[in-house]
Amino acid sequence: MDEKSIRNIGIMAHIDAGKTTTTERILYYTGENHRIGEVDNGEATMDWMKQEQDRGITITSAATTCYWNEHQINIIDTPGHVDFTAEVERALRVLDGAVGVFCAVGGVEPQTETVWRQADRYNIPRIAFVNKMDRLGADFYRVLDDMKKKLGADPVPLFIPVGSENAFSGIIDLVNMEYLTFDSEDSGKTITRAEIPESEKENADKWREKLIDSVASYSDEITELYFEGSEIPSEMIISTLRECTLNRNYLPVFVGSSLKNIGVQTLLDGIVNLLPSPAEAEAVETINAKNGKTEMLTHSVNGPLEALIFKIQVDPQSGPMCFVRVYSGVLKKGVSVYNITKGKKERINRLLRMHADRPEELSELKAGDIGVIIGFKLAQTGDTIGAENHPYLLEKMVFPNPVISVAIEPSSTAEMDKLHKALETLAMEDPTFSYKDDQETGQLVISGMGELHLDVLVTRIKDDMKVNCRVGNPQVSYRECIRTEASGTETFERTIANKENTACLSLSVKPLPPKSGNVLRISANTRDIPEEIVEAIKNGINGAFSGGIKFGYECTDIEVDVTDIKYDENTSTPFAFTSCAAMAFDRIASEAEPILMQPVMKVQVSAPSEYIGDVISSITQRGGIVLSMESRTAADLVTAECPLEKMFGYTTVLRSSTQGRGSFSMEFSHYAEKMN
Repeated sequence: MDEKSIRNIGIMAHIDAGKTTTTERILYYTGENHRIGEVDNGEATMDWMKQEQDRGITITSAATTCYWNEHQINIIDTPGHVDFTAEVERALRVLDGAVGVFCAVGGVEPQTETVWRQADRYNIPRIAFVNKMDRLGADFYRVLDDMKKKLGADPVPLFIPVGSENAFSGIIDLVNMEYLTFDSEDSGKTITRAEIPESEKENADKWREKLIDSVASYSDEITELYFEGSEIPSEMIISTLRECTLNRNYLPVFVGSSLKNIGVQTLLDGIVNLLPSPAEAEAVETINAKNGKTEMLTHSVNGPLEALIFKIQVDPQSGPMCFVRVYSGVLKKGVSVYNITKGKKERINRLLRMHADRPEELSELKAGDIGVIIGFKLAQTGDTIGAENHPYLLEKMVFPNPVISVAIEPSSTAEMDKLHKALETLAMEDPTFSYKDDQETGQLVISGMGELHLDVLVTRIKDDMKVNCRVGNPQVSYRECIRTEASGTETFERTIANKENTACLSLSVKPLPPKSGNVLRISANTRDIPEEIVEAIKNGINGAFSGGIKFGYECTDIEVDVTDIKYDENTSTPFAFTSCAAMAFDRIASEAEPILMQPVMKVQVSAPSEYIGDVISSITQRGGIVLSMESRTAADLVTAECPLEKMFGYTTVLRSSTQGRGSFSMEFSHYAEKMN
């Protein structure tokens, strides 16, 4: 199948908007599944992990392939919970288009805004599907307003609902001006097209007028036909809308109820007709690994091999399964390819296409396609695979740092090796998970993005990997910063094995605003200084950043400027400068009033209006600051910032103060000084 017939899409939304249910319908209507799997009874194809079935949520971004109207659709069903943001990030990195699923009751919810910003960053064209029109409180037109206000989108409905809640009976196709109903006897496979009911005509004409008005502003041809009063061909409307979607001028909106099997086939038509093929996707920027020069890479089967490993899943039998997106060239089974990131060659033993957790063997993967490589030993998430004579790196994925930690220990020394192996596997699969031995306490500490994230990982260690272990209470991952500026000079002189090692450098340190991260500048003249000495200085300071200043925690939001380097070609060595740089940072930073920083979380609480007073009180008692309040049909939304250390166990508090009707989501915002 040529790349013009391929669609690489993701399905993204807030938790419980119906992403996985929608994907199940897509697999059913495309013939990939012979029956519909439901999330509620733990049978969803895409939620194939046992924990996903038990918890009723998506944890990993499952990849699958299906076919519709002679098009191959590669789908990635992303998680909606904020703790699994890395899964969304790496899925978006390799997609050409996305479907945003919105709950007709909840509208634009907090996590929707987060994933929408992530998609904006990668310039991904999107279409929207307003789901759950059968639910109590469903309001299609309010969701459109929400999209404008909160996402800054320009929604253009192609379909509008007929009725809502229990009265939701079908949808009106505004392009062809027809009333569509879906036969419940055959799970919605049979679509009946009829005349628009008299009671809906006025509303349909109004929204048809808005649709024509939208596309006419981008097509002179449609404008002429409109003013002449001539019939506007539906193909012309769709092709203009496609152009606007690819340029992200408009957000085409579809509507239905996945659970009631209404509107999913029309959404499939929208995926094929409006979202880009790899050939139409934007060229990607690549960086020469040797000289740092950039080059734009267009999708082509005939181009040099360029592919990105965006996810790793370790299979007990096959070993690491590397999910890969091919941007250029062809990957072939049984050949060796070059891992440009690692600078090593690796052999492709097998190539697979995944249908959720069911594999299909392939002999090759062409530009534009998504598949799985088996056989790599060294690969990690974000690695670029290519040709040795064309060492261009695709942009690396950036993941947030873990903010919460727990101590973990095996139940016996015999389990220690099993535990280390399990942690190694999890760290390979999940870039937001890390583990280390705490030097002070001697404990093994694991870190992740939130309580649910760590809970899921610990359950996997115990149940899937069969490791008997005990877990401590959650601990906050603190950071260190400085309050003032300081500068100084450090000299290093050491004789090792009768060889003199000397180094001398001056540097200054200063605090940066929150979210800046650490910055290392070298303003000193390095023209006559060997590159390995400059690298040694960088290594020394970066090592000192991770070792902390006073409390032993990693540093954040500090700028270091190396202002002078004294180099003696007879006695100066890289070892001396690495040590000197680390010592200089430790001493000078400790004179700049080191402070302990704690993670502050953005918290969004949803609860019925009668409980909002209790919700605000529970936030302020935890040292939180309420940023905004918003009234909604189903529940009010409170947005606040709270220190993470005060939020442990908040689920229980919220449940009891709202009689189980409140829910909240929490994501890292920034580090702030910890007050006693």
